[in-house]
This record gives sequence, C-alpha cells and structure tokens, in this order.
Amino acid sequence: GQNGGDSMEALILVVVFGLAWGSFLNVVIHRVPRRMSLLRPPSSCPSCGARIKPHENIPVLSYLILRGKCRRCRAPISLRYPAVEALTPVLLAVLYVRAGGFTLSFFASALFTSGLIALAFIDARHQILPDALTFPGIVLGFVYAFFRDDLTPGGALLGAAAGGGFLLLVYGFYRLIRKREGLGFGDVTFMLMIGAFLGWEKTLLTLILASFAGAVFGLLLMKLQGRDMKFALPFGSFLAPAAYVALVWGDRIIAAYLARFPQ
Repeated sequence: GQNGGDSMEALILVVVFGLAWGSFLNVVIHRVPRRMSLLRPPSSCPSCGARIKPHENIPVLSYLILRGKCRRCRAPISLRYPAVEALTPVLLAVLYVRAGGFTLSFFASALFTSGLIALAFIDARHQILPDALTFPGIVLGFVYAFFRDDLTPGGALLGAAAGGGFLLLVYGFYRLIRKREGLGFGDVTFMLMIGAFLGWEKTLLTLILASFAGAVFGLLLMKLQGRDMKFALPFGSFLAPAAYVALVWGDRIIAAYLARFPQ
C-alpha cells in the first residue's frame, strides 16, 4: 500500500540523485589527479575546450545523443563518463534497499562508496590513489564508528591497522626481495580507509577478493597480451569493488564460510 509506494518513490529519488552524483564524481575523477579545482572552470571538452552546455550534460542520455563525441570538435568522449553515471545510481540503490531507508548507515555507506568509485577509476587511469580522497575517507570511517552499532571506534582502529599494516608488510617485503616497489603508499592509505569503515573481518575479505581478482586479471593479460610479470596492475581498482562487495554482502559471505568450515 502506501508504504510500498513511498519506498518506491524514495528509491526513484535515490536513482535520480545517483545519476547526478555520478556526473559530479566524473568531475572528481578527472580533476583531482590533475590538482584542479572541482568548481572552476565550468565543464568543458578536454580536446577543444568548448564549454559543455547544461542540455549536453544530462547523465548517460547526453552521451547517447551525442554518440560519444564532442558536438564541436567530434573528439571521442571517454566511455568512463556514462559508465560512472550509470554505475553510481545502481550502487546507491543497493545501499538504500540494504539500509531500509534514509538511515545514517545509508548516508555513510553512500559517501564511502562514492570514494570507492572515484578511487577505482582514478587508479585505473593514473595508477595513483590521491590523499585528497583517502584521508577524508579514513576520517569518515573513524567518526562514523562513534555512531554505529555494528563497529566500535576500537574496531575501526583494528580494521585500519589490519588493512594498512598488512599492505605495509607486503610493501616492505617486496622491496626487500625485489629491490623495487611492488605497491604504492596510496594502496596502504586506501586500506586504512577501507579498514576503518569495514572492520578487520571484512577488510580481510576485501584483501582476499581483490588479490584473487587481480591475479586472475593479471594472468589473463599475460595470456592475451603477452605481458610479463613486471607490469604494474592498479591494485586500488580491485580493492574498491572488493570493498563494496564486503560492505554489502560481507556478513553473508563470512557466515557462509564459517558454516562450511567451522572453527
């Protein structure tokens, strides 16, 4: 009845906002690695500098109408733009359904997920994880821990120590053995952010999922493109989706594992 209609309207609101928010995240993804202001100048074509008018900036739809090209210079527009605009509302809608409404859990998880999206695409393109995004994410995790029932501030600290500490050990061990860096410090700070928000168990799950996905992807690249073992994979681009899976389905995955392999 009425409640069902209200919740559907709220879900539609989340999706519409998610489309617009995805458009903003594209600005973050493009400008933060280049140390540009998020507010100025207004959106413009990276190729010819032409200003993008409001009707050309409708999430997903404008890309389809323009057929993926700038109206002025016909330079191709990256597929990343509609991908982020389409992905964001889907991920936020899942969080809304999981939270059962506009709860503190929803808003905190939505901010955390926004950080994951931006960092995943930035790392894929530039192989960096900017402190301008990971540090506020770490603060979010610790502050939110004071207001939630499922994770204490001590649990957030333990999660951050587990995630960041493990990658720090890997970083040091790899450098000792191979005499070069295997991971960047950005991966360590990213894991501090993930650990502070998820706690140690889901952080461990994130590392397992990301490592497995990265290994499979790396082996496929080696087979299909003839890459050798020395090429660098943007690990943050695997950590981000793994952290989202752990956030939404982590409890279920861990419970299923413990049921299958009781301690």
